[in-house]
Amino acid sequence: MKKGNIPVLQVTGRTMPEAWEKSVLETWEKGIPIHTEYDHRGDPPSRDCTMTIVVEEPFAEPRIHRAFPAGLEELEVYRQEVVDGVHDHWIDPEAGKWTYTYHKRLFDYEMGGEHVDQILYAVKRLSNSIITRRAQAITWNPILDTPTDDPPCLQRLWFRLAEGEDNTLVLNMNTHWRSRDAYKAAFMNMFALTDLMRIVAERISKEMDQKVVVGRYVDVSDSFHIYGSYFAEIDNFLKLVENRSFEDRTWDSEFAETFFEEGRARLLREKENE
Repeated sequence: MKKGNIPVLQVTGRTMPEAWEKSVLETWEKGIPIHTEYDHRGDPPSRDCTMTIVVEEPFAEPRIHRAFPAGLEELEVYRQEVVDGVHDHWIDPEAGKWTYTYHKRLFDYEMGGEHVDQILYAVKRLSNSIITRRAQAITWNPILDTPTDDPPCLQRLWFRLAEGEDNTLVLNMNTHWRSRDAYKAAFMNMFALTDLMRIVAERISKEMDQKVVVGRYVDVSDSFHIYGSYFAEIDNFLKLVENRSFEDRTWDSEFAETFFEEGRARLLREKENE
């Protein structure tokens, strides 16, 4: 590749942990070195690429990779942040708190005093026209996001229906990202957004009174990167992949459910104490 060109990579996996694992490995092996605005003195440059991840069956088991760097409780809390908006009330940039949540931007996008539920729009649009290409939702707000040091990484969701077997409708979803931490963020993002995809499919099915199932998930990142500050953690990830079978590198949803319950209980306690 010509020097100065950021590599464009693509990986495909049947399951989510398979596809995510491949994306981290490809970035590590083929990403180019680029320093970032978050580097500290002495940090090596990040490994960076433009990445497309294809997950053929987002809800096939096993659904969780053991190496994603957070706990299963945190995974459930994050899912609820994105899908249910449990922390939308933490948005208060004037007080130095959060500047946005994905849930708020997708379900209650605000600009100039107007509010739009973009997920509702997508559901209605797809229910009224199964061939539409206009069902999308954005997060970027140029008024709020251009001056901030913490703009959203997720930029856009795009939905489309196609006919599957026995005339069943299949919901396909693409997500588009400005910038993405390949190791520490991408898996949790994918887990939460595929759950949102499931909910959209269910809402379309109810609206149309017709079966709608979840199809492939595609995830596109302009900058998909591994930060130099945690290269030692990547060494551990590489050893895990090399030394354990895929079965021993993953968990299924049934195993995770007990921990997810703990995450839900934590959110309930948090709400009671606020």
